[in-house]
Amino acid sequence: MERISFHDQIASNKWKSVFLIVIILSVLLSLGFIIGKVAGPEYFTVIMIIAIIVSLLYIWFGYYYSDKIALASVNAKPASQSQYREYHHLVEGLSLASGLPKPRLYVMNDDRINAFASGRDPKNAVICVTTGALQKLDKHELEGVLAHEMSHIANFDIRFMTLTAVLVGMIAIISEIFLRSLWWSSFDRDDKRANVIFLIIGIALAILAPIVVSLVQLAISRRREYTADASAVKFVRSPAGLMSALKKIQREHAPQTSAERHHYNKAVAPLFISDPYKRKITDLFATHPPIEKRIDVLMRM
Repeated sequence: MERISFHDQIASNKWKSVFLIVIILSVLLSLGFIIGKVAGPEYFTVIMIIAIIVSLLYIWFGYYYSDKIALASVNAKPASQSQYREYHHLVEGLSLASGLPKPRLYVMNDDRINAFASGRDPKNAVICVTTGALQKLDKHELEGVLAHEMSHIANFDIRFMTLTAVLVGMIAIISEIFLRSLWWSSFDRDDKRANVIFLIIGIALAILAPIVVSLVQLAISRRREYTADASAVKFVRSPAGLMSALKKIQREHAPQTSAERHHYNKAVAPLFISDPYKRKITDLFATHPPIEKRIDVLMRM
């Protein structure tokens, strides 16, 4: 079995994330170029201004209040130091190992194993674990899970995914405005910028662009999970704890009742170490990589 270095894994996943962001930017620029050809640069400038304002206002609120929104959505409670001593001690040790300030710690009532981190930067970060994780994981397994969440904080994943969400949101808004404008606007067909070929390309791109960038956004989310796994190994110098925890999570992946499916807010689900919906969908539409693939990568570290 070919061995891999966690340093190489971290670097590779970061480069792949940047490459995927470049794809989103390329789609945005292509969309802008085609709309500019169809309707003129002035028209596209107006659309861009509207898209930027709407996207930034929407994302600003989510960015600065992401931790509060996530915690409220799962009804999480602060983890007292006296009741959850080991939880606090493990995070304190990981804070020293990573050089990060200790995040605020929370617990949510759920008998399944899961955890998430949120916050716009290390100084405003939170970690939340389920009661199931505290009860079912041994010390090394819990340390591996917490190291994974600390890695998301160290890698500024909330900030990175917020940037991605802004770009994806802008593309969706631009496409929607352009397609709707075709119903009530008539562009000058005599003008070279508005020839039929560019119009057809513009319509096709406006329809496909939001779908493409959404898939790229999901790919970035999966890449950040691999990066967090590798960074967790860097912090604790062993993949064993996280790998064992993922195996326990994998065994819990059974069909859910309707009540369980509504236990989590879908908007918060991508934050968790494992997809709480346990959806049977292809990798292309998943927010998380398959657990078996994550375990395989960890086994080779």
